[in-house]
Amino acid sequence: MTQKTAKKVAGNPKSLAFHVQEVVNGNRRFENVFQSVSRMILGDPKLIERVTVNGRSTYDFKVFREGKKHIIGMFDEINSFVSFVKDAAEGGSSSEMAFVLIGEPGNGKTYFVDFLGGLYRNFIALPENRRYTFKFKNLDKLGGYGKIKSIESQTFEDPMVLAMNLIENKDEAKKILGAWGAKDENIRKFYRSYRPLGACSFFIYNQIMEHINGDMTKFDDFIEVFDIPVSESRGTLTGKYAAKDKITSSAVDLLGDESISRLLHITDSDNPYRFDLRRGALARVAGGGIHFADEIFKNKRDLVQVYLGVIQNRTIEIEGFKWPLDTLIIATSNNAEFGRFLDEKEQAPIVDRCRLCYMSHNTNFLLQEELTGFSIGSLDKTNFSGEKMHIDPNLNYAISVSVILSRMPGSDKLSSIEMMKLAAGEVAGEKSIKTLREVINELNADPDVTKRFGQKGLGHRNLGRSIQMLLERSETQEGKCMYAYDVFKSLESVVLDYIQDSGDRAKYLNDIKIARTLHRKNVMKAIFNAYMDEPDAIEKDVMNYVNMVIGIDAKNLGSDKIWSYQDPQTGKLVSLKIDETFLNSVEERLGLKNDEQKQSFRTTISKIYGQKILKEPNYNFMDNNDLVKAVTDVRLKSDIGGAGSLVGALSNRTNEENQKLYNRMLDTMIKKLGYCNTCAQKTIEYFCTQDDSN
Repeated sequence: MTQKTAKKVAGNPKSLAFHVQEVVNGNRRFENVFQSVSRMILGDPKLIERVTVNGRSTYDFKVFREGKKHIIGMFDEINSFVSFVKDAAEGGSSSEMAFVLIGEPGNGKTYFVDFLGGLYRNFIALPENRRYTFKFKNLDKLGGYGKIKSIESQTFEDPMVLAMNLIENKDEAKKILGAWGAKDENIRKFYRSYRPLGACSFFIYNQIMEHINGDMTKFDDFIEVFDIPVSESRGTLTGKYAAKDKITSSAVDLLGDESISRLLHITDSDNPYRFDLRRGALARVAGGGIHFADEIFKNKRDLVQVYLGVIQNRTIEIEGFKWPLDTLIIATSNNAEFGRFLDEKEQAPIVDRCRLCYMSHNTNFLLQEELTGFSIGSLDKTNFSGEKMHIDPNLNYAISVSVILSRMPGSDKLSSIEMMKLAAGEVAGEKSIKTLREVINELNADPDVTKRFGQKGLGHRNLGRSIQMLLERSETQEGKCMYAYDVFKSLESVVLDYIQDSGDRAKYLNDIKIARTLHRKNVMKAIFNAYMDEPDAIEKDVMNYVNMVIGIDAKNLGSDKIWSYQDPQTGKLVSLKIDETFLNSVEERLGLKNDEQKQSFRTTISKIYGQKILKEPNYNFMDNNDLVKAVTDVRLKSDIGGAGSLVGALSNRTNEENQKLYNRMLDTMIKKLGYCNTCAQKTIEYFCTQDDSN
């Protein structure tokens, strides 16, 4: 083939030569699925951030954090996936493996894969990232295909694969690529990703070459390059195969089967095109797509064996015919199903071909609040009568701490609350993140995966059920409010109805009791703020205590005990009178008896302030529940003679003064703190009881 002929062929925008020139010029890409996914995640260095999770440094990939309903948490799992894909893109052993997520139901495995599929479809839909394939046309001129006039590559093969297989002699094929504008460097790069044509493409191509006597100037009449359709519903580029029952499932669902309709048209019984590969899920994602095998180990054994062949050889094989695949295979499985599968020792080869990633539940309650927000929903809720429903401002916190505490394993070194706080990067008294790291390392060394950190607990589906049960309560419907305290009853019902193991059931019910005590402290803050008629009154008093602790040892502190400092949040100079009576009262409430204990606590507070304020100028110590409660109790006592007096005043509204106080606090809660009339009244009533006070 001459240079002149090559240039003439390249004039057709749907020709193979034109496509090769576009790839050489950088307008189109020739890369496998691992390279595409890797580029999608790692292409922009600004979207990669170094973070600390549970005391260990790791990476966060921002491409997973974009969008309205993005991925939350899953730091370790995402790091494992990115490492897997990057290794495969660089020709490592991962390219011959499947990535399998294993964990409890409702911890986000399927959501992660679906989100990844959506990301990839959006990425490929961009003009510069489009994937191309080819079809053979004018087949009626060849004869032997009946009314079939055009045939697409069944596995959406890349046109560059066809270009590299134009001639059996690779040196001659390279000359053709060179004539179409490819330089030696381009050709070397292309052939590093060389793979043969699929059986039917190879068969039809040879028929065409025989028909045109090898005259490449006529080749354009029989070939057309087009871009692969990006379709979630058709299963092209991203496809899913969910495990079915043993009777209805078949290898045909994955690989395809002989097509009766095609046999009516095709005269040559040896033609591989008689097999309809698009009937199976794999062929539709074979051109640089992602195949999702949901609950892979629930499939019957012969189907799992099909997966083994596909994962290992990266080919669809039917009756000796082969079609190479360019597919990223991601699978999921729950712990119980995977355990049953492992018990059958003869199934070891499939596990050997998988990169197993044990997915834990989210253990960060601050991130959980975002997840809970997704479950509660962003749309306005209405009751059965169509009236707008209000959401108690304490609801999200109540649900989030309940489910997170259920995911905290038992430990001699840390209580469940301390573990929860440290996992969220908050202060947990004198316990350090190093202790949490030690606990996690010990737990993760257990061969029983279910005993590892975060592997057990109430999942996202159970959380959703608790919200459904809350909504169906008559109190919720009549009060037109999703009152926070009622969700604990819903959570208890979920545990009793859906948790089968008696040990887990007892633990989760106890965790819900602990969550109630945290909810009580949250209510105390709200009541104090309502009493002070200021949304952040308690926060200001907590920071006053902290600033007094720092200022009491300041060198510029005069005899009048007034300390001036620059507020890191506003940058303004602030004067503060140090009240030692207030300091001592707070510390006594914390159970600090002598000067040595008090000084030790003050040193801890100063140290935390010094560490936090540089990174978080707005840090307010509100995560220190014990300190917040102590300050609240002291202020209530000094202002109105103790919480007991406030309880009495709010409970006994027979006199006008108490009724005015009640009305004023109710008004503040509704207008400034986000409550409605129903949850404001119920919250005050709850405060007036002794429920969950210990």
